[in-house]
Amino acid sequence: MARELLSKKAGKSVYRDGDKILKIFEKSFDKSEVFHEAFAHARVETIEGLHVPKVLGIYEEDGQWVIEREYIAGKTLEELMKEHPEKKNEYIAEMVDLQMLMFTKKAPLLQKLRDKLTYQINGLNTIDASTRYELLTRLESMPKHFKLLHGDFRPDNIIVAEDGTMYLIDWVHATQGNASADVARTYTTLYLEDRDAAEQYYQDFCAKTNTDKSYVHKWLPIVAAANLTKQRPEEKEILESWLNVADLM
Repeated sequence: MARELLSKKAGKSVYRDGDKILKIFEKSFDKSEVFHEAFAHARVETIEGLHVPKVLGIYEEDGQWVIEREYIAGKTLEELMKEHPEKKNEYIAEMVDLQMLMFTKKAPLLQKLRDKLTYQINGLNTIDASTRYELLTRLESMPKHFKLLHGDFRPDNIIVAEDGTMYLIDWVHATQGNASADVARTYTTLYLEDRDAAEQYYQDFCAKTNTDKSYVHKWLPIVAAANLTKQRPEEKEILESWLNVADLM
């Protein structure tokens, strides 16, 4: 069976090869980042109660690093939302339930979110020093938790298997920290693509967890700053509008 290209993003391509998934990185991709991704994935795949495809190997092929993992037959939640738009709210509710389950887990060997965000904000040269200081001050003041965070929890990173089991993939940004930061990250991701879905997700999560929206809202400037480090021109205007700490109190 020939390899089937499933997706292609900056620096990496994902293929199906029979009962395996191959994530192939470009030759210029930093080797340490490849191993970091494999390490993070391996740390979470053994957590009881979560369904995560197993990493099968990491190796070099024609000068390119490859992460090999299990193939899960099914469709992403994003695909299902597009195929059945009338069920979008139902799918969002299931997505929230999965994220809530994830937040009950711990992975103490993962990087701490606070450390990662501090590094990202300090390295963001497109904002002035006073804004960086305000963001770092807010980050330091936020409650310190150590819950398992995905870091890119979104519909296209959730595979719904043929039996309905939901698998979480793409753990490269996994950390441990405050759950509301992960929720803010999911909200910003959805908002940039589908504002109605973002608001429904935000409402569902806060209602199901009895979380005050203002608490999650306090993370938005911090998360927006971290997202700016990706340097995506189409997101720049919206993300920068969320940076004003005073406006988002």
